[in-house]
Amino acid sequence: MSNGLEPIVIVMIEDDEGHARLIEKNIRRAGVTNAMVPFTTGLKALSYLLGPDANGKVHAGKHLLILLDLNLPDMSGIDILARLRESEHLRHVMVIVLTTTDDPAEIRRCYDLGANAYVAKPMQYDKFVNAIQQLGMFLSVVTVPEVS
Repeated sequence: MSNGLEPIVIVMIEDDEGHARLIEKNIRRAGVTNAMVPFTTGLKALSYLLGPDANGKVHAGKHLLILLDLNLPDMSGIDILARLRESEHLRHVMVIVLTTTDDPAEIRRCYDLGANAYVAKPMQYDKFVNAIQQLGMFLSVVTVPEVS
């Protein structure tokens, strides 16, 4: 019997192993214990997120938080964000963009495409940890309604 409180899965799309380890370490240090699914390429991440039918239905009703690097070896994170927002099943997932650029035009483009937050790397990890702790509190109390 489902209680309607499915845990949120964190999908991290980051090609730099050092950054990925540091991000995960800080997320864990902040007390967030949610499952984390890491990807180092955009194509593998999209394959997982969109599923075999390429429409995202595989994740319908699931609760995801996506940590998205924009500079991936095989494609732009902006393209991934656009694909997510085109999917009726994934358009409302929370996406936090993590990237090395602080170009205002790129930041605006991410928000225009529906990014929930934008964090420039190298990030100030105390601020990042604080944000993740707040996110952890949010994840622990949020009730996401089941899709019927």
